[in-house]
Amino acid sequence: MTTVLDTELQAVFDQIYTAWAAGDADAFAAVYTDDATVTMPGVFHQGRDAVRASMAAGFDGPLRGSRGVDTPQDVRVAGDTAIVVSRAGIVPAGATDVPAGRDVVATWVLTKQDERWRVAAYCNTPAQRQG
Repeated sequence: MTTVLDTELQAVFDQIYTAWAAGDADAFAAVYTDDATVTMPGVFHQGRDAVRASMAAGFDGPLRGSRGVDTPQDVRVAGDTAIVVSRAGIVPAGATDVPAGRDVVATWVLTKQDERWRVAAYCNTPAQRQG
């Protein structure tokens, strides 16, 4: 089942992946809250500055020319908080798809600040292989 994001939430993901495609760590991190957390296997970043620094290093290295993809699986909004669970991954430079076995299940927690949605927390884990 695929869930469609509402326009305001979709704008956050559009900004994130437009920045990713441009290799722009500043624009990427701009949608995160000052105290955002990012957790992935073996990784913990706290704060927008840490997110920016991590993405800058990635865009200068292993993420150069890649693109991120997310397909929402579940979206829940309660007041000024939204939780988006997605199937996600990184498409390497020159590839058309996420490599087999490299997709993840991601949980995004967004909060509305100053009438704008921002990422307060992001976490991912390897997706269970199908089949």
